[in-house]
Amino acid sequence: MSINDASPISSPKPGTAAMSNASLARVALVDDDDLFRESLGLNLADEGYEVVSFDRGEPALDFFADGGQVDIVLLDWRMPKLDGIDVLRQMRARGIDVPVIFLTVLSDQIYEEAALSGGALDFVEKSRSLSILLKRMRLIIDGIKGSSEEGGEPAQSMYALGKLELRLDNSRALWDGKRIDLTLTEFNIVKLMATRPDEDVSYREIYDLVHGKGFVAGYGPSGYRANVRAFIKRIRQKFRAVDGQFDCIENYPGFGYRWGDGTHGEGAGVHEEDVDVGMVNGAPAAAE
Repeated sequence: MSINDASPISSPKPGTAAMSNASLARVALVDDDDLFRESLGLNLADEGYEVVSFDRGEPALDFFADGGQVDIVLLDWRMPKLDGIDVLRQMRARGIDVPVIFLTVLSDQIYEEAALSGGALDFVEKSRSLSILLKRMRLIIDGIKGSSEEGGEPAQSMYALGKLELRLDNSRALWDGKRIDLTLTEFNIVKLMATRPDEDVSYREIYDLVHGKGFVAGYGPSGYRANVRAFIKRIRQKFRAVDGQFDCIENYPGFGYRWGDGTHGEGAGVHEEDVDVGMVNGAPAAAE
């Protein structure tokens, strides 16, 4: 089932909210595709979210200017007059720092990089399953609630290890002072390994972080490994874009990975996932 899949029976008009008795969070859905917006809005409402929908970027910006508040924004890229990246830039310029996930049919990595550079937290293709989107949303919302519910001592906002700096309050990563544009999922994988340096982290533990415990992967009993390798490959590529000698993510063949000190001399050599799997969207990784 993709994000597009639903049976559109009825939906709120653009700019109005679909209410549930006890909503998990309030979501702004900004998309000019009426059928997609209606279908996804119904799906999210069924999952317990309160959805405020907009058919263009301008009314969404007006909503925020009038004091409207949501917990998360789902934003389409291609819209008339004001596209998604421009909406995001205007939000940030106006001090609106609500988390944003881009939903788009544009799968090229340059769009993902532009979205993350512009301040989005994640980038999800519309062809992905609804469960993937719900998982990404829950990770963000749980992070917000966790921060707001902390009592006593303020929560740690930054974690540093060697050249790595993780901004825990806004899920941003830096390497030697240079920003690494990671998706929220990629950030959480780095955080999992880096906060346990030199400790072996299994394929399954990383996969469970992405999908939740008990998620059944396809393509045989070890099908989830290809999916994890694809994530690790993308993470390594992003770090090496700013440091060609980055080699802190070490292989533990047959088990998983560890965050090391990068002194094993492998440099930018060939790693396990570089030969076993291609992009996340390839057949071996389709279980995600």
